[in-house]
Amino acid sequence: QTITVSGSSRYSAEQAKELLFSGRMGKNSVIAYLRDRLNPHKQIPFVEDYKIVFHGPFHAEVIIYDKSIVGYVSYMSSYMYFDKDGIIVESSSQKLHGIPWITGLKFGHIVLYQKLPVESERVFEEILNLTQILSIYDLSVDKIQYNTLGEATLYMGEIEVILGSNEGLNGKIAELGDMLPQLEGKSGILYLDNYDETRTNPMYTFKPKG
Repeated sequence: QTITVSGSSRYSAEQAKELLFSGRMGKNSVIAYLRDRLNPHKQIPFVEDYKIVFHGPFHAEVIIYDKSIVGYVSYMSSYMYFDKDGIIVESSSQKLHGIPWITGLKFGHIVLYQKLPVESERVFEEILNLTQILSIYDLSVDKIQYNTLGEATLYMGEIEVILGSNEGLNGKIAELGDMLPQLEGKSGILYLDNYDETRTNPMYTFKPKG
């Protein structure tokens, strides 16, 4: 009768209930218990695994372990999601909120559960580093675009942020976090590529669009 869900940022209790306890007898606690113990776990998009804990006959707790995803690329009308090692862990037609679209990478034929075939695998370290720093400052980006030199540009709504080289990324993102409230509702390009941690009162260029 009561189902609670923990551990997932992608599935609500209602969604988990539909996925795991569907069918005429799905919400019968005995049937649900036996199914969980005797059958292989269901494959759920973006979920590594799950555990069902039964607290008596009327309450089940679902603990979900989300797949670790750092970004996705667009490939043959699908979105291919990859983890910190560049392994493609999911193919989907939907965009996940909070996961950046990575563009500018050159890659060959993509195979699910294998590494994204890029020219330089070092790019995965750089993507992971950048997304971790963004997470520390609680900043969400729509897209990260890399140029041929491996330099990143962030897209956040109507704002483009030119980061330049990978040097001083932590400081650049800290500056971005401080400046964003002043840029709310604006459209334009912010240049952080001239960031220098030795400067005490830095000035940055914001070029409005249109």
